[in-house]
Amino acid sequence: MTETRQGNGSAIVLIGPDGAFLNSVAAAITQNAGAAVVIPEAVEAAARRPEIDGAAAVVVELDARRRESLVALQGLALRLFGRAPVLVLTDSVDDALIRWFLQIRISDLLRKPVEPKDVIKACLRALKASASLPDDGSQIFSFIPAAGGVGATTLAIETAMLLRRAAPRESDSVCLVDLDFQNGACADYLDLEPRLDLAEIGPHPERLDLQLLEIMLTRHASGLMLLAAKGQPAQSPKVDTDVVVRLLDLVSTRFESVVLDVPRFWMPWTDQVLLGSNRVYVVTDMTVPGLRLGRRMATSLSERLPELKPRVIVNRFEQQMLFGTGLRRADVERALEGYLEGTVANNYKLVREAIDRGLPLDGVKSGSNVSTDLKRIVLAQTAAE
Repeated sequence: MTETRQGNGSAIVLIGPDGAFLNSVAAAITQNAGAAVVIPEAVEAAARRPEIDGAAAVVVELDARRRESLVALQGLALRLFGRAPVLVLTDSVDDALIRWFLQIRISDLLRKPVEPKDVIKACLRALKASASLPDDGSQIFSFIPAAGGVGATTLAIETAMLLRRAAPRESDSVCLVDLDFQNGACADYLDLEPRLDLAEIGPHPERLDLQLLEIMLTRHASGLMLLAAKGQPAQSPKVDTDVVVRLLDLVSTRFESVVLDVPRFWMPWTDQVLLGSNRVYVVTDMTVPGLRLGRRMATSLSERLPELKPRVIVNRFEQQMLFGTGLRRADVERALEGYLEGTVANNYKLVREAIDRGLPLDGVKSGSNVSTDLKRIVLAQTAAE
């Protein structure tokens, strides 16, 4: 059940199992000409509620001993980063937990028991602080393959290159992040050295800061920055969610546009990564199994994370002649049932040459059909936003 108390302006959303206390806070907020929404549920149940998206601030009351609540809080903080401050109310906290709250960008921490007026004061401080900060305007694009070998890495790289070319010449405002820590290929495709040292930062994510991030970035001749680790094909690297979230938090602070190459196999941190993305593209190819897998992946993401609204890009698209026997665009649209975002032309020879030479597609052939199609999908929507 959600209880809304009306007032002026955006609402402060109050989440937590102690509905009576949160209602008292909401009543105090409305007395000050504000608006409040109470969601009397644990944060892991409430984190996907649509009321959160338009919140001015979010207050989460939780039991910090529950790992499920902490994981949900982390995802919520990542999702709202730069848009609304998140405050925490809890009665169980130690120094390590306080440091962790700082790492995931919690705006304020209040220890229970606390008076409603103190919660309001904390909200006002957080709102004032967030209003004084410049809007980072960072855009995060995630590419996730529906199957192996469909070209998701190629499209992620080319999208990053398109965004880089659209930015001022001397800026380094675009970063490509390879999150496939086992079989990542972004560095190989661009003929760059991967510098992300997971062995160093894994045990101590709290050491991650912008200075260390700079050391682990690799710069391409185009000006694109790459964050990638050396692949470990014979191993299954275990990278904690804290490390991935902290990395992406820093990257989104440092860069205006971030492109993520997300592995197909689900990791403990995949939910948080996708929830923190502005756009999620499922990449598949123009085969019957590929279209089915693309639809299945998009449907599964929509059901698992309803706020995502994933879109499907069909790579290696070939327009069939009138009397041809292959798949037509109408077949593609029908197979994907409204998930289709666009198609990218099949130009295997060009893509292979670019990969072999460690160049972006425009470095081999300017204005290729692949770049034109991808520009229509990515840059047109970015301009519309």
